Amino acid sequence: MLRKPETLFVLGYMLLPLLALLSAIVGLTMILGGNKIAGIIVLVVVTQVFAFGAFFALRARKNALFEEPDRQ
Repeated sequence: MLRKPETLFVLGYMLLPLLALLSAIVGLTMILGGNKIAGIIVLVVVTQVFAFGAFFALRARKNALFEEPDRQ
């Protein structure tokens, strides 16, 4: 399932960037609300995991497109 270019497209361009944006908003809200340590952890760890996950999904999609024969 995670080898299909369509699935990797949805993960790389839609789902993971959206989750990164939402976790960045949550982290900033936590920092502004007074919970600085947990907010920094959310910003540094969780947001970066989603952002790098999107890059890896796009790279895997590119490789999957080159490996599969032409479908039409």
